[in-house]
Amino acid sequence: MSDEKRRTAAHFGNAAESYFESDVHRLGADRKTLAEWCRDATRALDVATGGGHTAGAIAAVGVPEVVASDAAPAMVATAVREYPVTGVVADAERLPFGDETFDAVSCRIAAHHFPDPEAFVAEVARVLEPDGVLAFEDNVAPEDESLATFLNGIERLRDPTHVELYPVSQWREWFEDAGLVVEEIETASLTLDFDAWTERTGVSPDDRAELERRFREAPTAAKDRFEVVFDGDAVVSFANPKALIRARKR
Repeated sequence: MSDEKRRTAAHFGNAAESYFESDVHRLGADRKTLAEWCRDATRALDVATGGGHTAGAIAAVGVPEVVASDAAPAMVATAVREYPVTGVVADAERLPFGDETFDAVSCRIAAHHFPDPEAFVAEVARVLEPDGVLAFEDNVAPEDESLATFLNGIERLRDPTHVELYPVSQWREWFEDAGLVVEEIETASLTLDFDAWTERTGVSPDDRAELERRFREAPTAAKDRFEVVFDGDAVVSFANPKALIRARKR
């Protein structure tokens, strides 16, 4: 594992409890949708499990064996403590499992932290059995390049472990190039409370002020696309676009 990945794992390990308690990660119909897509599996893998919420939801729909993997040992420990799953410390881009080991793989709100998303997709395709399902969700960038640049800029300022949000078209291309047939795409927006969003990653007062300035001075198109809500000069909330993608291995 690279030094960058070790720093990222340490960052999330230190925040394991806050991520477990986070309503964004703990609640939501999206988590249940991913679990339903995995319902027919006998052995499922949840990549970058975080607090284990998605792995737990997959176990709850009756999948008999669920493996929760994450690069941060504290996240894996939290998942195993809270849910009836097996925990494995693992790099999402170098999964320590044999070929065709799982008939379902999930990954929820994590891939924007991966330095090499194509390697992640290749690993998913490798460990999936033929006809196995990938239940994938992440925040995504708009197809418009200027809006994508704005969103990635605020995400990197708020969280130095953020790598990049990609548009749905890019994810579709990567999946299909790896032999995964995209069966369904659901798009939505996730409304984020600005205070909770900045507190979760320990944003400094100076960086918080800069984030608010960027939102205030953003082009009208960005304010509209991201549904930014203000109270005077203070940012109350904004909406992150996200996508849920179900794909199946040929």
